[in-house]
Amino acid sequence: MKIALVSPYDYAYPGGVVVHISYLYEQLIKMGHNVKIITPCSNKEFIDSQDVIALGKPFPVPSGGSIARATLSPALSSPVRAILERERFDIIHLHEPLGSTLPLTVLRVSQSVNVGTFHACHLKPRGYRIMSPFVMGWFNKLDGKIAVSKPAMEFISKHFPGDYKIIPNGIDVEHFSADVPTIERFRDGKLNILFIGRMEKRKGLRYLLGAYKKVKSELPNTRLIVVGPGDIGRHEKLVRKANLEDVVFTGYVPNEDLPIYYHTADLFCAPATGEESFGIILLEAMAAAKPIVASEVEGYASVMNNGAQGLLVPPQDEQALATALIRLLSDKHLRQEMGARGRLKVEEYGWQNITRRVVDYYASLLNGS
Repeated sequence: MKIALVSPYDYAYPGGVVVHISYLYEQLIKMGHNVKIITPCSNKEFIDSQDVIALGKPFPVPSGGSIARATLSPALSSPVRAILERERFDIIHLHEPLGSTLPLTVLRVSQSVNVGTFHACHLKPRGYRIMSPFVMGWFNKLDGKIAVSKPAMEFISKHFPGDYKIIPNGIDVEHFSADVPTIERFRDGKLNILFIGRMEKRKGLRYLLGAYKKVKSELPNTRLIVVGPGDIGRHEKLVRKANLEDVVFTGYVPNEDLPIYYHTADLFCAPATGEESFGIILLEAMAAAKPIVASEVEGYASVMNNGAQGLLVPPQDEQALATALIRLLSDKHLRQEMGARGRLKVEEYGWQNITRRVVDYYASLLNGS
C-alpha cells in the first residue's frame, strides 16, 4: 500500500504522537509498504529521510495542561493538494486529525481512504466543544477511526460520535529491555526511584516530591532521579525548601539513553494528576522489568493491573503515594515479582504486533468490510 502518515505536531520536538508515527513508519517500511510522513517541522536538520515532507510552521499552543507545537497556518491548501495529487496515496492516516490546520487541510482535500487516530484524553475538552459544529463535515470524511485506549475513545466520542476501533500505542520492547549497564554514580547501594516526564503540573512531580519526603524519613537509603525537561531551577528550590536530600534532576534525556535510567532504577513512579489517555512510560518500565507505582487514572489503569505489575494509588494523594513507594522499596522479592509480570505483559504492545493490527484495519477499509 501507499500510505501517508500525517502529524499535527513539530517533527523536531518528538513527543508521544511524533514518536508513535516514527515507529509506525519504520514497521510499515519493514513490511514493504511505501510510506511518507507529512508533518510541520521547525528545524529541517531533524529531517533524516526523503520520506518526511515538511509542511507548515509550528508554534507553541497550550493543550490539555501541556504545550503542543502545531501549525496554525491557513495557507496550506495549495501545497497539500499538490502533494496528494503527486503521491496518490491509498491510505491517509491522520494522527489527531482535528488537532491543527495541517491534518484538517489534508482531510478536507483528500480523495483517498482516510483513517484518523485519536490519542488525547482531556478533562475539559473546551476546544472540541467549540469547534465540533464547524469541523463535523470534515470529521465525516474519516473512513476509519482509531482510539489508542478506551479513555481516548470516550473522550473524543462525546463530541464526535462514531464507530472507533481501539488499537493501543506500541513500544520498542527490545530497546527498553536491552541488557545495558546501569549508571555508575547511582550504584552506591541506595534504592533508586525513577520519574520520567515533562516537569509540568499534570505529570504530578510536586506530589512525588511531597511523598518522597515521607519516604526519605522512613527509608533514608533512597534516591529520587527526575528525568525530563522543564523548570529545574524552580523544582530545585522546592527540594531545598523541604530540606530534601538525594534528589537528582538530569534534564532532558534522549530516547536512546532512557533504557540506562530504567535499568538503574529499583522502581518507577508515574504520579500524573489525570488527562493521560495511555501509559507509554509504564510500558517502557515494564519492558525493563521494573515495578511501578502510578496514579489510578484511566489511561494508566488501561495498561497495568493494580497488584500485578505494580501499585495504583489515588492521584494527588501524597500519603497514599508514599505508602505504596515504601511498601515496594521495603520488599525486594515483591519488586522482582511485579517487574517479571510487567515484562511478560508488555510483549503484546510490541510495535510489530501493533502495526499488524493497523495494517489489518487498513485492509478492511480498502475492502469495504
